[in-house]
Amino acid sequence: MIEFTTPEALRQTVVSRVDGYRPLIEDIAVSLYRNPELGLAEVFASRKIRSLLEDDGFSVEGNLAGMATAFRAGFGVGRPTIAFLAEYDALPGVGHGCGHNLIAASSTAAVLACRHTVPPDREGRWLLIGTPAEETVGGKLAMVDAGMFADVDAAFIAHPSRRNDLGGRSWASHPLELTFRGRASHAGASPEDGVNALDALVMAYTQIRNLKNSLRDDVRVAGIVTHGGDAQNIVPETAQARFTVRARDWRYLEQVVLPKVRQAAEGAALAAGARVEFRHHEPLFRETLEHPVLREAVRRNFEYLGQAIPADEGGDGGVTDVGGVTWVTPSIQFHFAMTTARPHSKELAEDTVAPRGIEATLTAAKVLALSALDLAYNPAARAEAREHLRRAADRR
Repeated sequence: MIEFTTPEALRQTVVSRVDGYRPLIEDIAVSLYRNPELGLAEVFASRKIRSLLEDDGFSVEGNLAGMATAFRAGFGVGRPTIAFLAEYDALPGVGHGCGHNLIAASSTAAVLACRHTVPPDREGRWLLIGTPAEETVGGKLAMVDAGMFADVDAAFIAHPSRRNDLGGRSWASHPLELTFRGRASHAGASPEDGVNALDALVMAYTQIRNLKNSLRDDVRVAGIVTHGGDAQNIVPETAQARFTVRARDWRYLEQVVLPKVRQAAEGAALAAGARVEFRHHEPLFRETLEHPVLREAVRRNFEYLGQAIPADEGGDGGVTDVGGVTWVTPSIQFHFAMTTARPHSKELAEDTVAPRGIEATLTAAKVLALSALDLAYNPAARAEAREHLRRAADRR
């Protein structure tokens, strides 16, 4: 186990710095709450955070990985490079019911606190990476593919929750759209001349749902019919469904689960005399790889601040694009307790601007900053984290 040797004076200083950013945290939280924006349209949020950092001397690159609201803001030179991730997209009809306004606020306060705590003559770089559209297309995945994390030695993000925890493991996900093609005909006068695409879809749906008997328990397959035909007296020429397909292990998902789903759909199409087409309407979200060194840093810093970490309950079937980042650089998304409301609700959105929500975000920013210092000041910790990633990639 790594023994962290971050100077105590620096730890106390960074905590004090974060305390000084309470007004900034509240300003970001409230302004984004009042101006919720959907994924890839987070113009106000992106511009606000970028401006705050530019005013503080950060160099900012925008319009990254084909996304106008993605950015990287950096301060310093050389290595190590430690990044904080900001999310800022909202939910339709709910606003910031996932608390991404607090993610943006905590990461912004943390990067500023670190930038002003570490002596200016010390080599290293602090980044805030603005990542759009977590709730939809998973903006981090495009940024991973574009090499935005290639120079990052460790990355941190804090997500609002009902409890403090070290993040656990999100699941892998690769949703699949099935389109069945048949032949239209009069459903009453000449149904025998048609090929019923909806019949094929219904058979496929049943077969796919029954796959649970031949798959591991840690698999979730659920679907909806998005198009079943055009009129009741016409044999459906086209029928379409979308399935969420999830597993704890992305390789098992890709190599076992999805091929079985396709086989079931192809068999149903063959039985009905139809054709089936497949399309992934969302990218592959890999599961979150746990990094023990970063988990230990976060644990010790929650405890340093007098915060308890309950026993780990494991993953819950949720999905996040942070998973993709954890497979290219040591990363962690931990959770901080700021509400009793259910996720993705208006009640949670309201709690993000309540006093408890702001106070909890202040604590989260401290844990982020303290943990980032632990990685910046402990080369052995960085090396062990990188070696863990290498071994995990080789093993899988």
